[in-house]
Amino acid sequence: MADAMTAQAPDAETARLVQALAAQLLSRGWMLATAESCTGGLIAAACTDLAGSSTWFERGFVSYSNAAKAQMLGVDATLIAQHGAVSEPVARAMAQGALQHAHAQVALAVTGVAGPGGGSADKPVGTVWFAWAVTGQAPTLYSEMQRFAGDRAAVRQATLRHSLRRLLKLLPRLPAGSTAA
Repeated sequence: MADAMTAQAPDAETARLVQALAAQLLSRGWMLATAESCTGGLIAAACTDLAGSSTWFERGFVSYSNAAKAQMLGVDATLIAQHGAVSEPVARAMAQGALQHAHAQVALAVTGVAGPGGGSADKPVGTVWFAWAVTGQAPTLYSEMQRFAGDRAAVRQATLRHSLRRLLKLLPRLPAGSTAA
């Protein structure tokens, strides 16, 4: 039995998503930054599991606490107080903050309730807010909320895969001329 602290290689679906993402980012000469809360770095780990990822993966921020969101990404504490850490405004601010604090052209951010506790009536366990930001003369932001079923591990894995799938769908629609901020 493997030690619980031993890193596991991504599953085949995740590996395929990362390879497709790498190809799209490389074709544009773009770098990716991640801002993660509920996934605790799983997205960055999946990206960097691919050999050669340093050519397209710039950095990952694990901003699990509200203080980390404010300190690392510049998320306004008032925004968190008004909307909660698991909210569209905070996810969008995390993505924008990742772009501002990295040398990347695209960022993805996730914040959610992975469980088993921490949920509420309006934000039950499995609620995750996503945001994707792209640099340019007018930065572009996309965001959405998903609710995933399952235990903590299932919610975190679903969040990882969804964030990559959605970014893969967004990239072809983005202008190729965007440059680093």
